[in-house]
Amino acid sequence: MTAVVLASAIGAALVSGIFYAFSTFVMKALGRLEPREGIAAMQSINVVVINPLFFLAFFGTGALCAITVVGALVSGGAVPLAPTVAGGVLYLVGCLGVTIAGNVPLNDRLAGVHPDEAAAVSLWRSYLVRWTRWNHVRTAASLAAAALLTVAAVSV
Repeated sequence: MTAVVLASAIGAALVSGIFYAFSTFVMKALGRLEPREGIAAMQSINVVVINPLFFLAFFGTGALCAITVVGALVSGGAVPLAPTVAGGVLYLVGCLGVTIAGNVPLNDRLAGVHPDEAAAVSLWRSYLVRWTRWNHVRTAASLAAAALLTVAAVSV
């Protein structure tokens, strides 16, 4: 059980780092481009991110966190319950849930616009603010999940 908790912590930390990069410089760099260029770049990122390695880190960590939560609840104290469950749930809700409910719908809207359309500039400006806010949430959630899961793994 400890190995699964530790793997969950490492996965959450990895995903947090990806999101941290977007929050601290990728989105700012895209925002400095002309809107049509920023839109085209983000549309390309949103296509390229759909790949096995990212999915392994993102969804694989989600699966590990789900196993971690269930395992902690039924293991009879093999790992500390509170940080293990809190870390796993935080990743599942604050990272996966926020991505599905917040970031993906924004990505879908952006995918439907041509960078040269008149409405594209307004959509892009709104997208930058809203997407980045949601990304801050999932960055913090996955980082906090990694910390909690690390505490749980080393407390055994």
